[in-house]
Amino acid sequence: MEKQTLALHTQPQHADVYGALNMPVYHSAAYGFASAEAMNDAFVGRSNDPSYSRVTNPTVTFFEDRVKQMSGAKNVYAFNSGMAAIANTIVALAASGRNIVTSKHLFGNTVSLFTNTMGRFGVETRYIDLLDPEQVEAAIDDKTALIYFEIVTNPQLEVADISILSEIARRHNIPLVADTTVIPFSFFDASGLGIDIEVISSTKYISGGATSLGGLVIDYGRFPSLYRSIKFELLYNLGAYMTPHAAYMQTIGLETLSARYTVQAANALELAQRLQHVPEISRVNYIGLPDNPFNDLARKQFGETSGAMVTIDLESKQACFDFINRLTLISRATNMFDSKTLAIHPASTIFGAFAGSQRRAMDVRDTTIRLSVGLEAVNDLYEDILQALH
Repeated sequence: MEKQTLALHTQPQHADVYGALNMPVYHSAAYGFASAEAMNDAFVGRSNDPSYSRVTNPTVTFFEDRVKQMSGAKNVYAFNSGMAAIANTIVALAASGRNIVTSKHLFGNTVSLFTNTMGRFGVETRYIDLLDPEQVEAAIDDKTALIYFEIVTNPQLEVADISILSEIARRHNIPLVADTTVIPFSFFDASGLGIDIEVISSTKYISGGATSLGGLVIDYGRFPSLYRSIKFELLYNLGAYMTPHAAYMQTIGLETLSARYTVQAANALELAQRLQHVPEISRVNYIGLPDNPFNDLARKQFGETSGAMVTIDLESKQACFDFINRLTLISRATNMFDSKTLAIHPASTIFGAFAGSQRRAMDVRDTTIRLSVGLEAVNDLYEDILQALH
């Protein structure tokens, strides 16, 4: 079946007693068992029966199964945020004395997780230019636990060649872990490109209009240690499992993901094209523009759509603040891929805790505004931007 059909028709493990077409929300912490033997089977993984809602819940399992069907993954784990998905993946794969090879262009909290949190536990992070295969090769040694990258960096909009990174990872027998939040997992073949593990903030496109927080780890099964660590250790010990209500909301979000994303990506392209001709804007960055340096590679890897993130550059930080303050339709907010269009100044917010030299090294400019393009009419978005520039 097509992915859109699977988003609507993946069946639960057990039919609902009332025949409900939507999976019910199981707001229960504990579950009764018919026998001690059945309880034993559930706790050691010999059955799919839920044991305790910190580690298994029927509503969350249904959401995971739907994503598994749509992605073709071997295992899917739902967490209570995108950062929780990233953190659990890194803790599962890395350890004291090991290192992570990654890009200098990463989301601010991911940098903090790697450098500060994991650094305190003895994990080294090596920040390099992932566009340079020689640097990637040189950074890897026998202590390297994984290569980590964002398929489209935020907010730089850099696109690495996944096939090259995958070839290097395979040669060293280490997992290639990708944050694929910017392009929905159902719109490209991550596994076919060579990605071993996807991490996603399902708060974004999947939730269906920023209805709930969530994160996903999509595991294609090439590194079984991830399954053992998350399933039988981290879900129990770290307590970051998705809540049942969030899973319910995001299951519904999956049903309209394709329709919403198609409009958002089309809106982003049209808006970026129009903004290229506005004299007050010094730069428009969107990988869907034909003259973008990553356009050919992005089309090869992700197909015809290019996501819903656009950045624009103005003459100064103050000009950016003035512009954001004058917006009347576009919301001032930090989320991405809401149904509403959002604007933010990344350097003073997401990367506000970093020193100026650090931001420059990460190519986070004081002159950049990030737009997450929503479902509004493009004419209205364009008019709001024009009036905010004057």
